Amino acid sequence: MATRPLSEETLHLIGALRTALAQRSDVDERTMFGCYCFFVDGKLCMGVKGEELLVRLPPDRHGEFQEMQNTRELSPGGGMQGYFWVEPNGYATRAQWSFWLDEALAYNPRAKASPRRKPTPAKTAANTAPKATAKKSAPHAEAAIRKSRQTAQHF
Repeated sequence: MATRPLSEETLHLIGALRTALAQRSDVDERTMFGCYCFFVDGKLCMGVKGEELLVRLPPDRHGEFQEMQNTRELSPGGGMQGYFWVEPNGYATRAQWSFWLDEALAYNPRAKASPRRKPTPAKTAANTAPKATAKKSAPHAEAAIRKSRQTAQHF
């Protein structure tokens, strides 16, 4: 499946984050779940999806950030404490932009790193072939199989 091209706004936001984190040597960029993510010291720190900014913040301050305008929880069910989407009006000024960047970077050293998942082995014909069932063959079926094998050996 072909990926959709990113909008100008998305590219601009990714570029702004890349520039803001350029002085660091511990930044890694990758995509996850349709979001362009920036990892700092191996931990998810910030991301971009569309025109929204994903920020990872201290879970113990979740309620405080939840009450702020132009933010919403990543997981409204409460399963992802400390992760928030910030709408464009929430990072439109230099002061707002700096606030989110500073908060995310200040929390990053305390953030728990997720263990890297092991890459899955490449699919091969052996591990993708349907599994044989463990049914016992009827005696007459076994005899027919032996006979067909013997016949095949003659050719």
